[in-house]
Amino acid sequence: MKRTIIFFIFFFKIFIVNASEFDVKAKTAILQDYLSGEILYEKEADMSIYPASMTKIMTSIIAFDLIKKGQLNLDEKFIVSENAWRLANAGYSSMFIMVGDEVSVENLLKGIIVASGNDACVTLAEGIAGSEEEFAVMMTSKALEIGMQNTNFSNASGINDPNNYSTARDILIMSDYLIRNFPEYYTYFAEKEFTWDRTGGDPIRQGNRNPLLYKNMGVDGIKTGYLAVEKYSLASSITRNGRRLIAVGSGFSTKNSRSKQSARLLTYGLTNFDTIEIYNKNNSFYDLDVWLGKKDNLKTHFKTDIYKTVRKARLRNLKVILDYDGPVKAPIIKDQKVGEVKIYYEDDLLETLDLLASENIDEVNKFTKLIRSINFLIWGDV
Repeated sequence: MKRTIIFFIFFFKIFIVNASEFDVKAKTAILQDYLSGEILYEKEADMSIYPASMTKIMTSIIAFDLIKKGQLNLDEKFIVSENAWRLANAGYSSMFIMVGDEVSVENLLKGIIVASGNDACVTLAEGIAGSEEEFAVMMTSKALEIGMQNTNFSNASGINDPNNYSTARDILIMSDYLIRNFPEYYTYFAEKEFTWDRTGGDPIRQGNRNPLLYKNMGVDGIKTGYLAVEKYSLASSITRNGRRLIAVGSGFSTKNSRSKQSARLLTYGLTNFDTIEIYNKNNSFYDLDVWLGKKDNLKTHFKTDIYKTVRKARLRNLKVILDYDGPVKAPIIKDQKVGEVKIYYEDDLLETLDLLASENIDEVNKFTKLIRSINFLIWGDV
């Protein structure tokens, strides 16, 4: 028998800003809800840009990936080459390492992430791949692997090079990948300062370049950038009340504008949208009746967590419909499809998902099956 169950989600909150009235003062920008993956705002998000020091997000990802695979460890040390040291003397952002220094991977990563050290980028790249050029090939390959379709990396630091290019959308993909896959190392991006006990001088303490870390608004990353041709850029992320938003903007005219406009973009997402948990993998979605099984109820699940983000004033328009043939007849095999769930916003179908069995349920023996079938015919009792 075809059965339909409708779940209505009712919330009533005030709608604050009309999207058509909202604009970020940047050449390009994008905002994403992390849990649902939905884009809440974008402006020329596929415009080609020079990512500047946001490139260092991928430099870090390559190292984190190797650490996760057991091919690199945080205590491993790399020797600083003259090529890397030279950057510290050319006026670039630096960790201030010296030729011949042996620096641990962990210190190099903090020098890259917190102090934005270009010298640390080159040292890490040469230590991992033998040369910065080969490391850049690894970076571009990883970019394609994770879905960055309009990006090419030509160096590890983001120093100006016409062949080092990306888009705000691709940098968002990269930032999402970083947070999702390396939560234990992502905490480096929230550190506000890094002290390097340099050779031949007093220790140097440098603050994180991300201005939003100091605003006490819940920002925990990610990376600033600046090039004269591109102006100011920032990939940022905020957490509040169980939600995370990721924003990327480039082409801010000043440092102050970068800070204010990025904070404004994140605040826009928090105040105008809510993210609803429809399914969490730690819970059963809905128990279905079972026919002729050794258990009377079947727990169900989906392959992944399911979240939807909608405007706060319109949450009541979100509707979840479960369709299945029930009761579900045994035997039932774990992960077999037992129904479909359709998610609607107003009258628009957003997504159709397969509902899966969370357990095996065997069929009852022949005698019990006979008795239950007779009861069903007489009483309609399953």
